[in-house]
Amino acid sequence: MVDEKMRLGSIFGLIIVIWLIVGAVAAGQRGYYRAVPAQCSQVATIALNIVAGPLNYMGLNPLTGCELPKPS
Repeated sequence: MVDEKMRLGSIFGLIIVIWLIVGAVAAGQRGYYRAVPAQCSQVATIALNIVAGPLNYMGLNPLTGCELPKPS
């Protein structure tokens, strides 16, 4: 019983790692690593593409924006 749960957890963990690697490769193919991100939205877009993983290859192109509070 314990071995089955441990094996299932290991398989699930491996799938997540592979998913994130595929997402990182997809973000690299889109050129997101060419320059240091200058804006918050660029960092968020890179992170979102990595999390989206293989969905990037099915036509998903996640873009995001964010607003940082301006100092007073």
